[in-house]
Formats: sequence, structure tokens, C-alpha cells
Amino acid sequence: MSLTDVAIRGFKPEAKPYKKFDGHGLHILVNANGSKLWRLKYRIDGKEKTLSLGAYPHVSLKMARGHRDEALQQMASELDPGTLRKAKKAARTDRAANSFEVIAREWFDKHSPNWAPSHSDKIIKRLERDVFPWLGGRPIAEITAREILDTLRRIENRGALETAHRALQNCGQVFRYAMVTERTQHDPSAALKGALPPVRQE
Repeated sequence: MSLTDVAIRGFKPEAKPYKKFDGHGLHILVNANGSKLWRLKYRIDGKEKTLSLGAYPHVSLKMARGHRDEALQQMASELDPGTLRKAKKAARTDRAANSFEVIAREWFDKHSPNWAPSHSDKIIKRLERDVFPWLGGRPIAEITAREILDTLRRIENRGALETAHRALQNCGQVFRYAMVTERTQHDPSAALKGALPPVRQE
């Protein structure tokens, strides 16, 4: 018989964990400590496997059924839901490790020991204030010239044109470092030569 929210809320912990099934392998595991965890039992290539779908009530009954249906569709295409999840997690980890901010800070750490403290302080503050909020979390290999230009325009629009030029220079340095360390294949900042108006000399 299918589960209901009323029934799930009424499941009480016992001395040993127990399962209550909803259908098509979806069940909730009630632990001795009172936690209720969604699990999906499935079989692929003749092997029985279990996929974790989250904890109730954070993952509702409706959400758990949606995850189950998605997994069933993947299996219908001869894909292993567990393997797919691991691949997606690895991809997210890789994207995070290769974000603009992570690589920019790595570049900064490599070069700043050779700079005067005042110079390095200006660079990291410029990146933290004007670049990281917009580009920091983006995978460096996916950043476009237009994204960089939009970031520079924000600086220019507040009347800090020289800072915008310096930010562009720093971005180029970070992208070239990423190219050398094989985290990206191109430097989109190079396409912005001449995009900013020149700084007027007093």
C-alpha cells in the first residue's frame, strides 16, 4: 500500500531500523534515533543496489516519488542512477575546484610574495570587491568576454575607469595562468582590448 504523509509522520522509532515501502522500490527507513531516510532499491545488470534520496521531511513524499520516477526513467535507458549521481557530483567538484576565484587566489598566492605588500593588497582587494562577486563562482573555462565586460562596466559606471582597466589586466593574468596550468584553453579578456575608453591623463 502506498505511503501517505500522515502515515510517515506516525512512524515511531523502534529498537532496530525498519522499512516502509511506497512502491517501485521506494521506501522510507525509520532509524532507532527517529530519523526517516528515503531509499530506492533497484536492480541493474542483475545486481541489487540502493540509492539514498534524502531525509524526511526535508525531502517530502512527493519529492521522493519524483526522484524515484527520474531514476526509473534512467534505468529504462539502461543507465545506472547511482553511477550517474556520482558522475554529477564529481563534475560539480571539478567545476568548483576550477572556479575563477579559486584559480585567481592560487595565482595570487604564487606571485604575491614577489610584490610589495601595498601592491599585493591593492590587487586582492580589487579582485574581492569588483571581480569575485560576479565571476568568482564561475568555472573559468566557461567565462565569456561579455561576462568580463559586464563586470568591468560596473566598475566604470561608478566612475572608477582606471580601476576597471587594472581589473581587466588582472583578469588577463589569471586567465593566462589558468591556460598554463591547463584549466582553460583561452583567455577571453584578450578580446576586450580597446573595449574600455582610455583613462584621461590630467
